[in-house]
Amino acid sequence: MAKNDELLHQEARSLASQSRIKYFDLVIAQGNGALLTDADGKEYIDLLASASSTNTGHCHPSVVQAITQQAQKLIQYTPAYFANQIAAQLSTRLTKLAPMSGPVKLAWENSGSDANDAIIKFARAYTGRQYIVTFTGAYHGSTYGSLTASGVSLNMTRKLGPLLPGIIKVPYPDPWQKASQETEEQFVERMFAAFKLPFETYLPPDEVACILIEPIQGDGGIIKAPTKYLQKVYEFAHEHGILFAVDEVNQGMGRTGKWWSIQHFELEPDLMSVGKSLASGLPLSAVIGRAEIMEALDAPAHIFTTAGNPLTAAAALATIEIIEKEELLRRSTELGRSAATFFQQAQAKYDFIGDVRMYGLNGGIDIVDPKTKQPSTEIATKIIHRAFKLGVIMISLRGNILRFQPPLVITTAQLEQAFAILEQVFSEEAAGKLQLPKNAAELGW
Repeated sequence: MAKNDELLHQEARSLASQSRIKYFDLVIAQGNGALLTDADGKEYIDLLASASSTNTGHCHPSVVQAITQQAQKLIQYTPAYFANQIAAQLSTRLTKLAPMSGPVKLAWENSGSDANDAIIKFARAYTGRQYIVTFTGAYHGSTYGSLTASGVSLNMTRKLGPLLPGIIKVPYPDPWQKASQETEEQFVERMFAAFKLPFETYLPPDEVACILIEPIQGDGGIIKAPTKYLQKVYEFAHEHGILFAVDEVNQGMGRTGKWWSIQHFELEPDLMSVGKSLASGLPLSAVIGRAEIMEALDAPAHIFTTAGNPLTAAAALATIEIIEKEELLRRSTELGRSAATFFQQAQAKYDFIGDVRMYGLNGGIDIVDPKTKQPSTEIATKIIHRAFKLGVIMISLRGNILRFQPPLVITTAQLEQAFAILEQVFSEEAAGKLQLPKNAAELGW
């Protein structure tokens, strides 16, 4: 028995099945930059970046050094009671990076889920209002508040009700809702009308605390909201005294070619959540917001024993320095253009490739049935499994969307090698050579 299989069999005896979304039988043993090695010694090019949580790559020497040096000084003493030097430095650095004018403050958490829960808490406390508006297709996390705010998978709510009250969902303006003969302006107006409908029928605007949105949805399919649409939502929020909050957990930290995805829209949020790549994958997150909002709660309304601990803070400081020193924002933009060209050329060549969306080194590629042009989970599953066999790690979103999010440090040679493998996979699918894995029905979201 291969070591991968042996370890997975061993783990299955103790790990709850809901703990993992199934894709491949893979046990990761090592990582370096954009490369991963499994327990059997096979190497893979990583096009997932640990769900966009390792934008600086695996085991970046500067992050490793920062963690090692800090571990020799102090690993943990709860920031809930006392300050630590490294977190104090990080809070100053991170608030300066926030896309907000005026005084800005933050609160520490352990995960993106915690950070989005914090948005709900601080928004309700500051406004004295109860309702939170979120969007279909969103992924905000797995705690009760964040999963209630999410709208991307039925398994996130099945068997879990009652959920957090006061959260209302409106349609996200994704490309699949656009009619074939509809102009961009018409689409924006129609989706904004759908956004306003709850406010005009049963949801008093003066009782809404916050609108929470991913400016570019991650797990929803790597989808950018139309700029004019988001501007309209932003103006509506401020017209009615509603806070405008953005989730930057997946799309922040340079993923889109800017520090934060909201910067593509030139809008200033009142609150934002960050996590995932903040500490290069270590468990650290934050909610950042206008100072007066962040002073709306009293301790211990949102405090965690390990949040903002010295080890994760050291990793985060190193991460920020790497992004700046290695110019990863520029690199994300430039390599993203190369990726867009590759997938657009594939789109012109293969009739099972639908819409191609690329924002920095960050893309969603729709896989469709060639005859009906409807989403094809079957073809997408065949593609990602064949790519895996050939040494490329890529997963699907919503069943039929290829998720392209490599570490921002991936080399040009590695990217070209991955493209060559994907081209081979696409050509094999076009020739009818690919087969579904036996457990296809249980894979993905």
